[in-house]
Amino acid sequence: MTDSAIVKTKRRPRWIALLALAALIACAASGYAYWHQQQRPAAALAKAAPPAAPVFWPLETFTVNLGDADRVLYIGITLRLKDEATRARLNDYLPEVRSRLLLLFSRQDAAVLATDTGKLKLIEAIKQTLGRPLVPGQPGQVVTDVLYTAFILR
Repeated sequence: MTDSAIVKTKRRPRWIALLALAALIACAASGYAYWHQQQRPAAALAKAAPPAAPVFWPLETFTVNLGDADRVLYIGITLRLKDEATRARLNDYLPEVRSRLLLLFSRQDAAVLATDTGKLKLIEAIKQTLGRPLVPGQPGQVVTDVLYTAFILR
């Protein structure tokens, strides 16, 4: 054999080894990229905490004479509150809460309450009435929603 034939046979194993190494690195890189892509949604879902369970607080129904004395409102409501601490505070001051709501309901007009817009305005008025602090120095309550459980206007 000639010298050039010997040199060519020695280069060939190095070239095959380099190609095999490059293929191995490419496979490892693509495997890591795939694994990283699959882990990202799981990490995003783990970071997003599920929403807290709603805190509902039903109140006994109210029977109130409206501003025009010949009309009566029978109304039942359930409050959706921010947290358990708000429910406990409202429960501790239940007579104050009921008094505020009775005064609010007695000032309403029957013609306005007969419409859907009037009922929605009453929900906002209830939120504002109960949102004020019950005792000076305490924080206000956060009422996230008011749900009607009974609504009879006579």
